[in-house]
Amino acid sequence: MRDSLVAAAFRLFLERGYEQTTVDDIVALAGVGRRSFFRYFPSKEDVVFPDHERCLAEMTAFLGDGDDAADPVARVCDAARLVLGMYAENPTFSVQRYRLTRQVPGLRAYELSVVWRYERALAEYLRGRFAGRPDGTLRADVVAAAVVAAHNNGLRSWLRSDGQEDAGAAVDHALAHVRLVFAPDPPAAPAPAAGDTEEDVVVVVSRRGAPMWRVVQEIETALGRTSD
Repeated sequence: MRDSLVAAAFRLFLERGYEQTTVDDIVALAGVGRRSFFRYFPSKEDVVFPDHERCLAEMTAFLGDGDDAADPVARVCDAARLVLGMYAENPTFSVQRYRLTRQVPGLRAYELSVVWRYERALAEYLRGRFAGRPDGTLRADVVAAAVVAAHNNGLRSWLRSDGQEDAGAAVDHALAHVRLVFAPDPPAAPAPAAGDTEEDVVVVVSRRGAPMWRVVQEIETALGRTSD
């Protein structure tokens, strides 16, 4: 019934337009009552985004099951790919929804509120992983925002191609930039062992055509000065 309601809604949205379609129109086409509609969808806007609640729950569970020793930035990038998978399951529907949200400002605002919830879930996970670090909360929020921005960049590139391009490649390319910028700090260089000394490098400038004995003399003088 849920899928029937979504199918009926989008058929009417495409035929009549979103604003001109009512909940009564949707339930009439689907052959169910208003109660059935509101059992699945709190509002007409929710029928446009039927899978986001499920996807958000799956992403949150995925983050909670992560290995604490793993790279947290890589983990949130993998979590973002779960959202991509939801879109890629049904390219035709995803492209139709993309076009619809571009045309209806209210749906665009609704979509932004959904995106914000994904970002908050990523940030909450990262705050736990970065706890105790300098600017840990700031870093968590910035990385979460970057992951969402990169994911959406790749996703929209795929949607603008009407689902013809490789969605995974587009998103992976975008997320690679996040991994590059926010990669874990490299380990510090080991301290020199006892007894090790650093070698001095001496640069000597000599006139062109100077005899070799003069060049050697200048080198010896320079070495003597550096050893003082």
